[in-house]
Amino acid sequence: MSLLSAVVGLADDALVVGHRLSEWCGKAPFLEEDLAMSNTALDLLGRAQSLYRYAEQLGGRSEDEYAYLRDAPDFTNLLIYELRGADFAAAYARQALVDAFDELYFSALRNSGDATLAGIAEQAHKEAVFHVRHSSEWLLRLGDGTDESHRRMQEALDGVWGYASELFDDQTEHATLVASGILPNRAALEAEWLQRLSALVGRATLKMPTGDWSVTGGREGVHTEHLGIMLAEMQHLPRTYPGAVW
Repeated sequence: MSLLSAVVGLADDALVVGHRLSEWCGKAPFLEEDLAMSNTALDLLGRAQSLYRYAEQLGGRSEDEYAYLRDAPDFTNLLIYELRGADFAAAYARQALVDAFDELYFSALRNSGDATLAGIAEQAHKEAVFHVRHSSEWLLRLGDGTDESHRRMQEALDGVWGYASELFDDQTEHATLVASGILPNRAALEAEWLQRLSALVGRATLKMPTGDWSVTGGREGVHTEHLGIMLAEMQHLPRTYPGAVW
């Protein structure tokens, strides 16, 4: 995998999950949480913008072309980031998993041999520290709450678990970038991620999912039906009015 495609993949991850969180604007349980989800979404969209700009410097497209002028098969985000989330518990079950991964991944990426990536990672890690703290609090609050909130969070956690394995899938195309110190070794992060999640899930009086299923394909452009529907809404204005500016 080239550095360009690796950068675009990280940008796609941030853009897609950032948009997913933005969909909760006006729908969160109370105003403070509405603002918190929106602020996290803005952090992720800012990360995506920085990465897309770097991709353009590497010979890729402009940030707007990456975001608004590609179809679903052209996106290379991991599948867990695009999941719609049926309810608030599902949204935060996903966030707890990906935020815990992001904190580990961007902490490691700060040591990248690529100065631009290291700089982006420095900011992303600072934000991820707060993101994981917030999503963990919701996992605890809902897991160790009422019977209904506990049931919903357990079901949400079980439902998203099989998508998490893709976070640690180091494809052979990554080998050169990992060996050269440009990208972290994703597989090497899994043990600590599992340890942290296991402790958090236990504190939330939940059970670690035991399902042995997994779904992959995001980096190859094979996506769930959720992404196409999301993009149709997200890209409506730029595609309806090409070249329009504010």
